[in-house]
Amino acid sequence: MNWRKLGRVFDPSEYTLPNGCKEYAQSPQALVFDDFVRIYFSTRALDPANNKFLSHIAFADFSKDLRNVIRVSDHTVIPLGGLGCFDEHGIFPMNVLRHNDMVLGYTCGWSRRVSVSVDTSIGLALSHDGGLTFERCGDGPVLTSSLKEPYLVGDGFVKVINDVFHMWYIFGTDWKSYAPGAAPDRTYKIGHAVSEDGVNWRKDEARRIIADRLGESESQALPTVCGIGGSHHMFFCYRQSFDFRANPDNAYRIGHAWSTDLENWTRDDSTPLLEGTPGDWDSDMQCYPHVFESEGNIYLLYNGNNFGRHGFGLAVLER
Repeated sequence: MNWRKLGRVFDPSEYTLPNGCKEYAQSPQALVFDDFVRIYFSTRALDPANNKFLSHIAFADFSKDLRNVIRVSDHTVIPLGGLGCFDEHGIFPMNVLRHNDMVLGYTCGWSRRVSVSVDTSIGLALSHDGGLTFERCGDGPVLTSSLKEPYLVGDGFVKVINDVFHMWYIFGTDWKSYAPGAAPDRTYKIGHAVSEDGVNWRKDEARRIIADRLGESESQALPTVCGIGGSHHMFFCYRQSFDFRANPDNAYRIGHAWSTDLENWTRDDSTPLLEGTPGDWDSDMQCYPHVFESEGNIYLLYNGNNFGRHGFGLAVLER
C-alpha cells in the first residue's frame, strides 16, 4: 500500500471553537454525508477553577474532496459529564458511526485522579439530528475497567460486521514511575470486544491482539479498522511509555496490522510510513490515525506534533 500525504487540512488556531476552546484538534474521526464530510475532533479549554484542561468535542465540515472547510461547529456537540462521572473532565476521542436511523457516538471519557493523572472509560451517546448534537444513553460507561483490565479502558473504535458490533479499544497494563520522583506514566495495549446491540459488550479480557515492536513498555493507542483488498487493516499509534513528550525518538508513530478473521493480527509497520516533514507540523510525531472511505478513496486522518495541538492532516491510499 502506498500512501500519499496531502498535508495539514485543519489548523484550530484559524477558527473560533465552541466552549471557549483554543488550539488542539485531536483524534479526527469522519462521518461521510452525501455532499460533505464531517470530522469530529477533541479540543481543549481551560477550567477556570484550577487552570487545567477540559476536553470538548467539536467538528468541522469539509467539501467532499477534503480540501475546503465549509463549517465549524458553533455549539456544544456533547456536554461533559456531571460531578463524579467518568467523563467529568473531558471526552477524547469520540468515534462516530451510523446505525439504523441514528448516529452512534462512542466516547472516551476521562476524569482526574490523585495518585495518577487520569482514568478513562468508554461511553455511548446517540444523535437524532444527523450528528449535530449527542445525548448520553446514561451517566455511566458501556465498557470500563474490570478484574483483568483494571486500568484505563478507552479509545473505542466500533464497526458493525455481519450484524455483530466489533469494538477495538485500549486497556492499561500498569502505571510506573520511570525515574526517581517522576510522575507515573501508563502503558496500554489494544484489545477486542463484541456485542449484539452495541451496549452490552463481551471482552476477550487482557488479550493483547497486536504484537509489541518496542518491547513491554510500548503503548498502543487509537485503533481504526478498514477493509482493504479483501483483508481487515488496523492502523494505530504507538510509542514508548516514558520520555515521549519531548523526545522525538520515543514519540508516537503510526503502526499497522492486518487480519483475515478479525481474531489474529499480523503486524506490519511498513505501511503507511507517514514520516514527518522536518520543521513542519508533523516533524516529531504522527499520532491518532483514523481511516475511512469516501468517493471511492481511502483516506487516513492523523495528528502531528504535541498530540494534535496544531491540527490534523490527511493522506490518501494510492491504489
